[in-house]
Amino acid sequence: MREEMRTIGYLCPVCHKSVIQGRSAFALSASGAVVNCACGRSSLTIDADGGKFRLSVPCGVCGEEHRAECGAERLLHGRGIGLACPGTKQLCCFIGEEYAVEHEMEQLAIAGAKEREQGDEPEPFADSVIMYEVLSELREIAAREHGITCACGSEKYSMEIRHTFVDLICRECGAKLRIPAATDEDLDRLCCRMKLEIKGK
Repeated sequence: MREEMRTIGYLCPVCHKSVIQGRSAFALSASGAVVNCACGRSSLTIDADGGKFRLSVPCGVCGEEHRAECGAERLLHGRGIGLACPGTKQLCCFIGEEYAVEHEMEQLAIAGAKEREQGDEPEPFADSVIMYEVLSELREIAAREHGITCACGSEKYSMEIRHTFVDLICRECGAKLRIPAATDEDLDRLCCRMKLEIKGK
């Protein structure tokens, strides 16, 4: 019998990258988990305590750390469970089935980028309207069957949002596809694409 897996996702408040890692339901119920960002400057912790779990989550939306408790049934089974930032009401982490976590992390990356734009960071985007239109178009492409794939055969990817572009990064081989997102021409070029392929390494 195949062991049930749970995927854990959050947005690093330091480097702003999506952090997505898998753990078995058995391992989570036995000893919890620590999920570290590759930058080494943030980590999400899950502590198992009988029939419930205690979570400590770095928030990629407001930059603070949030704590919560949830029941074992909700965390270990079903589509998944999300934790919202108390200040912004935006989701700041999601634990559940892999496809659901990847979907929620895309939304979280966009929400985090918008929040940073309204904060203290100078000029996060060259053109905010173009950036949000590009992100919206990417969501539409991703929703199509085999909409975003990698030449290595994977359809799993993460997204990094920068000042003038968005990088799609294959989670299997690490290859990148850079989508310019600063001008009307960038948006027009993307709108002509039905599908996108990351060129594998």
